[in-house]
Amino acid sequence: PLALIFFISGLWSWQTAVAQSPVNWTNDQLLQPSELATALKDNKESSVIFSIGPGAVIPHSKDMGMVKEEENMKKFRQELETLPKDTSIIIYCGCCPYEHCPNVRPAIQLLKEMKFTNYKLLDLPHNIKIDWINKGYPTAQ
Repeated sequence: PLALIFFISGLWSWQTAVAQSPVNWTNDQLLQPSELATALKDNKESSVIFSIGPGAVIPHSKDMGMVKEEENMKKFRQELETLPKDTSIIIYCGCCPYEHCPNVRPAIQLLKEMKFTNYKLLDLPHNIKIDWINKGYPTAQ
C-alpha cells in the first residue's frame, strides 16, 4: 500500500510537470535575443515590449509583473486593449526554463484570445540572466 501511495504521488507530480510542457507558440514566433539587442542598440525597435515576469530588465519594456497572478494578467489585458490587433508585440519572462515558466503560456494564450496577429516571444530558454544579461545585451537602468 505504501508503494502505491508513492507511485500515485509521483504520477501526480509527473502529470503536473507534463501539463506545463506543451508550447502554445511556433518557432516562427520566437525572437532571438541577439536580434532584439541589435535593434535596441541601433534604436530601430518599434515593437511594444512587455515583461510578463519578475521584472523589466530589457530597455523600453513595460513591466506587467508575473502574469500568473490574476491582478497582473488583468493589467496586461488592459494594456493590450489599448493596442491595434496588428501591433508588433514582444513578450518575455526569463524567470526560469520554458518548461517550468508559469507566465509565458498564459500570456501567449491571452494574445491569441484577443486576436493579436503580430507577436513574438523572446527566446530565453534558460532564463534572463543566461540568455540576455550574461551576453552583455542592454539592460534597463
